[in-house]
Order: sequence, then C-alpha cells, then structure tokens
Amino acid sequence: MKQVPIGVSARHIHLSKEHIALLFGAGYELKEMKALSQPGQYAAEETVAVVGPKGRFDKVRILGPARSKSQLEISRTDAFALGVNPPVRESGHIDGTPGIKVIGPAGEVELEEGVIVAARHIHFHTDDAAKWGIADKQELTVRVEGERGVTFEHVIARVSDQFALDMHIDTDEANAAGIKTGDIGVILI
Repeated sequence: MKQVPIGVSARHIHLSKEHIALLFGAGYELKEMKALSQPGQYAAEETVAVVGPKGRFDKVRILGPARSKSQLEISRTDAFALGVNPPVRESGHIDGTPGIKVIGPAGEVELEEGVIVAARHIHFHTDDAAKWGIADKQELTVRVEGERGVTFEHVIARVSDQFALDMHIDTDEANAAGIKTGDIGVILI
C-alpha cells in the first residue's frame, strides 16, 4: 500500500528578496519560526497583509526562504473574500495570474501577478518515486478514509531529491473532507 502523510496548507505567501526589502526594509532577513515538512523550507515569524478588490487578510504568514518571484497561495474561499479569481496552478507557475496588494511594516508592493490556488500535489523524494514507479508531473489519485472519506483526482507528483514525502491540499479541501495535517492518504494511481 502506497501511504502518504497529508499536510493542510493554509493561505501563505512566498516573497522575493526584492519584495522582502520593500516590505520590511533594506537588507531584512526573514526569521524562521517553524520548519516545514520540506527540507530547508520554513514558516517565518513575519506576516503581511494582502488586499484585494473586495477584502483584506491581515497576518498572512510568509514562507521562506526567499524565492525568485513572489506568490500568494490561497483557497477558493479566500479568493472570493478578496475579490480575485486565481487559477488552480502548480506553485511557481504564475504567468497570467491575478495580482494583489501586499502591505508590510516598511512599505507595500502591488504584485502584477502571483495569486494562485495551489494544485493538490505530492512531494516525492526520488527514492520513493522510483520505488513506487511514479514519474515527475504524473497525475495521481489518492483515497483518504474517515468519516467523510474522499478520493482526490488530479494530484500532481513532484519528484526531487530535495523533497520529503508529503501530500499538500488546501484548507477548503481539508475542511470539506474532515482532514487534518498528519492524516494518511493511499495512492491509488
């Protein structure tokens, strides 16, 4: 049985070094609050506000380290509240996505693009993927048992020797299915 731990991903933002400097001040370095499931990635102590045409969220957690491009990952419910219509995309694929205003303690940035609803995906270490015969970018099906058992289709495999085995879904998906971080899914392929 191909079991995978599940992580529920709440709204968060990835920022470029340039945008960190604009939002927090020149030369500012994010402070790690908590390590995440993927090696080298962390939830930072810092938060920002994001403002859309219809609404605003304060205290949006920044995930580090800095990335080459800034990107806000939200759920469909968050998108409605903000008044934006982001596509479901893999992280990092932001071309043609809506923008958003980001406000920090030292300034603000108007992102021209970068708002997505993250596609559900599984991070595989290359060894796990090879053992189970799974290829990078392959679409998978995952079953999660429980009171509101659910089967997730179109789960994208992301394979790298830098990853640890972990499935990521957003808060809308988790809440609808009664799933919490640490629950287990079974890859059906």
